[in-house]
Amino acid sequence: MASFPFELVSPERLLISEPADEVIVPGLDGEFTVLAGHAPFVSVLKPGVVIVHAAGATQRLFVRGGLAEITPEKGLTILAELAMPIEEVDATRLESEIRNASEDVADATQDEPRRRAQEKLDRLRELRDALGHSGSTSTH
Repeated sequence: MASFPFELVSPERLLISEPADEVIVPGLDGEFTVLAGHAPFVSVLKPGVVIVHAAGATQRLFVRGGLAEITPEKGLTILAELAMPIEEVDATRLESEIRNASEDVADATQDEPRRRAQEKLDRLRELRDALGHSGSTSTH
């Protein structure tokens, strides 16, 4: 299988910069698969899991927010607001954080603290939902 250049970048770090054989991306309009020779394309990301097949190995990374851009010159570049390898997520700790955030929302008596607590709860739920998601993919 032919490979193409692939980079996944978050504000904190460059997570991947290597040739890939196939990358499945959670686009706002649905998941899409990128292979070598893909037509130029730009997509907003939804919270989900990027699946990277490269050099006979598979990597799974959670992403939230950002853009995916495919060009003939640069291949696929994902600029994510947040990105982390799935292995870095502790499911037990995540569920505990969701419970705590839910309590923070319920206990908030002012609008601004309630809004911040709700945003945190929403982000945690997005991560949990993405980790449990196994949706179908389409090829563009």
